Amino acid sequence: MRIAWVHCPLFAALLLAIACGMRTPDPPQNAAAGLGGTSWQLVRFQGSDDKLLTPDDPAKYTIAFGTDGSVSARIDCNRGRGTWKSSGPNQLQFGPLALTRAMCPPGSLHDRMVKDWEFVRSYILKDGYVFLALMADGGIYEFEPIGGSKAAAPDSRVASMGPSVRALEPAATQS
Repeated sequence: MRIAWVHCPLFAALLLAIACGMRTPDPPQNAAAGLGGTSWQLVRFQGSDDKLLTPDDPAKYTIAFGTDGSVSARIDCNRGRGTWKSSGPNQLQFGPLALTRAMCPPGSLHDRMVKDWEFVRSYILKDGYVFLALMADGGIYEFEPIGGSKAAAPDSRVASMGPSVRALEPAATQS
């Protein structure tokens, strides 16, 4: 019986060490980002020199963020797939992009976007748009939801349409 009491402190110390070593798993990196499951089209790019570049057709420049960390993109005449991650609030980093290699027409923003892809470091969701910022203040890409629908303004009426929400025109005033 005396031997059992000698082993109790050792057993308790072992249980304490195991309990201290256990921790709850971190949430998936992309779950906290708010981007998973969203799709966007380019509105414009503003460079660090304040030069604005706008696409001839926003639908030619799209990004779709998967909830599993995958990303698909259309960059003018090319399409690609890659990965994304968010390691903290408003942080964003893209992995390498596997991209088709068609030659896009003159005036395309293709070359600029492909060159900037690896330098995206942060994002902001504001007023229904997402802004992707390049490292070292290299510029900001502004995207709107695909289809151009913006988030409802605070004073607009909202009607539920099942799982999605759409904004209605403000009620007309009666004379």
